Amino acid sequence: MFDRKSAVNEVRQKLNENKVSIGSWMQINSPDVAEIMGQAGFDWVAVDMEHGSISHSDLPNIFRAIELGGTLPIARIADGTLSNCKQALDAGAGGIIAPMIMDAEQLEQIINWCCWPPKGIRGVGYSRANLYGKHFDSYKDEAQAPLIIAQIEHIKAVNNLESILSVGGLDATIIGPYDLSASMGLTGDLEHPGVIQACKKVIEISKKMGIPSGLHVVQPDKEKLKNATDNGYGFIAYSLDGVFLSTNAFNPIN
Repeated sequence: MFDRKSAVNEVRQKLNENKVSIGSWMQINSPDVAEIMGQAGFDWVAVDMEHGSISHSDLPNIFRAIELGGTLPIARIADGTLSNCKQALDAGAGGIIAPMIMDAEQLEQIINWCCWPPKGIRGVGYSRANLYGKHFDSYKDEAQAPLIIAQIEHIKAVNNLESILSVGGLDATIIGPYDLSASMGLTGDLEHPGVIQACKKVIEISKKMGIPSGLHVVQPDKEKLKNATDNGYGFIAYSLDGVFLSTNAFNPIN
């Protein structure tokens, strides 16, 4: 049986020891795809509920398929609301990636929504996360400390980064480069010096404050992955299901 708490602790230990944790991303609503991703050797797979085609009711089967490979499923929620946090974690996510974090107060609220009392105010009940009550007692500890990743994807967040990183219960951040560039009036221009400088600022402040920073290496390019680790990123999403497929799909006639 998959031990979600141990998998969360393994990722957290890597982050705390300044080791690199590499996961991936999925947007396609398919347990078959999830099973492949779960068997690929990643530490975790983030199920994208913001831009993917996956709903809350799809999560249990997607998570089960990822877990078959001993991989931790986490959820990138659509936005930071109480219901989104609760439903993803109740379905069995080991943690959440919270998009578009702007300031410390927003992150504090989301962490509050993700944790059972006494740490937070997330509703307590039987769910898939505790096997509908069978593991209720043991889950009480796990529900105090889900993995929390804040997405830094707006220039306002970069400017507020020190206060964001001071929030207790935050495990890491991950830069959303496309939204970050858009917030600077440079949509999609990831090589613009201003965008590069903003990302460097995130790494520098994160190192100073001892919180791992992350990046999504969208194209499956091992050299880009090496560059990300060399540049100090510690929580890295390596490509995603649709890109893996489209990169390797081709017309043999042409």
